Amino acid sequence: MDYSDLADDLDENNGYIKRESYNQEATKKLAKNYKNVLELLGEDSNREGLLKTPERVAKAMQFLTHGYHLNPVEILKSAMFSEEYSQMVLVKDIEIYSMCEHHMLPFIGKAHVAYIPNKHIVGLSKIARVVEAFARRLQVQERLTNQIRDCIQDTLNPKGVGVVIEAQHMCMSMRGVQKQNSVTTTSAFTGLFLKENTRQEFMHLIGVKLH
Repeated sequence: MDYSDLADDLDENNGYIKRESYNQEATKKLAKNYKNVLELLGEDSNREGLLKTPERVAKAMQFLTHGYHLNPVEILKSAMFSEEYSQMVLVKDIEIYSMCEHHMLPFIGKAHVAYIPNKHIVGLSKIARVVEAFARRLQVQERLTNQIRDCIQDTLNPKGVGVVIEAQHMCMSMRGVQKQNSVTTTSAFTGLFLKENTRQEFMHLIGVKLH
């Protein structure tokens, strides 16, 4: 999908321009399908409250899955620096908003990502951007955890990477077993993080126990 075709929404009531990154042709096609969805659910897609809903949902879905158009490797490479620092670097509590590929319902949580540099470090914000790039796709939490780990390991070649994700899944909370307080924890490690003492230091720093 080509996102070079951007559109600006003018909010006349508040007097500002809101920039939306979406493909106009895709928006038209998606909106048509969502209009059909509303009608199949038994709604009147022509009533006042729903007139613009198909277009809004079309734009929202493009935003929620914009990670397909981001390159996590290039994100990391854009801010790599030579540095002799060799202790653990940890970015924790990175917010995650993703979509379960099985039901297309959200799962929401946080990621904790650490690495031990091997002659190179990366700008801290790039770690969060890599998480975002993979999270903003149709996902399963297990794959998301591995993708973040592998991207950092393959691009930076550090002495080790540790990733832990904690998330609540709306497909469990809103439907199915309807367990509102359940949290799913996944982890993935490479290199020095496979050693018990390094892994335990990481888990202690983020305050998570793996049973």
